[in-house]
Amino acid sequence: MRPETWTRWPAREGPAGEPSTPARRALSLIGRAVLAGVLVWGTFAPGDQHGWGVVAAALGLVAALAQAAAFLRAGREQWLRSSLALAATLLATAWAADLGHAHLLANFLWCGLGLTALIRLPLVAALPVTALSLGSYALASGDGWAAVSATVGGLALFGYLLRLDGEARGAAVRLLRQERAARAAEAESAALAERARIAREIHDVLAHSLSAQLVHLEAARLMLDGGADRARVRERVVAARRMAQDGLTETRQALSALRGEFTPVGEYLVGLAEGERAGLTVTGTPRPLAAEAGLAVRRTAQEALTNVRKHAPGARCTLELRYLEGVVELEVRNTASRAARAEQRAGQAPGPAPGPGTGEGPGPRVEPVAGLAESGSGYGLLGMRERAELLGGTLLAGPDEGGWRVLLRMPG
Repeated sequence: MRPETWTRWPAREGPAGEPSTPARRALSLIGRAVLAGVLVWGTFAPGDQHGWGVVAAALGLVAALAQAAAFLRAGREQWLRSSLALAATLLATAWAADLGHAHLLANFLWCGLGLTALIRLPLVAALPVTALSLGSYALASGDGWAAVSATVGGLALFGYLLRLDGEARGAAVRLLRQERAARAAEAESAALAERARIAREIHDVLAHSLSAQLVHLEAARLMLDGGADRARVRERVVAARRMAQDGLTETRQALSALRGEFTPVGEYLVGLAEGERAGLTVTGTPRPLAAEAGLAVRRTAQEALTNVRKHAPGARCTLELRYLEGVVELEVRNTASRAARAEQRAGQAPGPAPGPGTGEGPGPRVEPVAGLAESGSGYGLLGMRERAELLGGTLLAGPDEGGWRVLLRMPG
């Protein structure tokens, strides 16, 4: 037996710490009333007291019950010195009651003290108190040794079993409290994680939408400064307005996706590629992806195409979605136009490539806008990489054959 077992107080969560109910309180009051009635009857029924002896017996009975109540409270509050002092007082009171022929009261005090000590006190204090109490009962009892031994042994065993039962119930209560605390912490952690996910999604949507709006608004400002006609400026303002509307739509889609209510990734990329005039290839067998994995693929495609539009307008862009075993990959490539590569080979700064926004392909002509490549926060791919790593994936981005390559690899 470990040393702390001898000095440890019984669990407060045991019998003394159980929640009180109306039925329990009623039974407790009835039990106390019956016990008090038995003690009064046992003390005065024999008729051994006369005159002042009746008064002394009544005062002794009241004092004994008050001491017993104080002893129970001291054990409940775990006051060791008070408990030992009250135990000694109760032993003396019991001997006085026995000498005054109040044998029932004396036996009640001895047996009750021995039983309660085992239930309420540390073993190092309970064993001596129990031994003295039950030993006093055995010495004062007029029964045969067999009956006395059975009574003493039964009371000691019963008290120890009640102690073990209280310990078991106390351990069960502590485990239940720990489980509830763990569940509360888990719920709080889940709520915080959900808030972080929503904040991350809203941030990504706004960063993408506002960056695109800034490109068009900056172009409109430079056109106004250059004296461009009203129709061309209006086109840029309308484009910025469309980007704001798209941002609101994407915000609603992101919140729906967090609830698991979004279109499959493949269908979304088809629409995105058509809107950006990019090529899309899907290999492998399409399958549903987890909400966060699907969002990571969507956001990476958006960010990669936004960077192409900002930094390499007119470049040829392709997307490839690959469904592999246990993994999904998204690869976005853009290749600079021949004119841009010719300028690079000649050692000149590359100008705007043909395509949308340059006047040499579909779309309205816009003069080169200095500083558009620097618009935006510049942290888009870094955020995508952090998102991928949080979900156990990887994101690689860098130059590739005269263009730029983004490769996202996610479990799913």
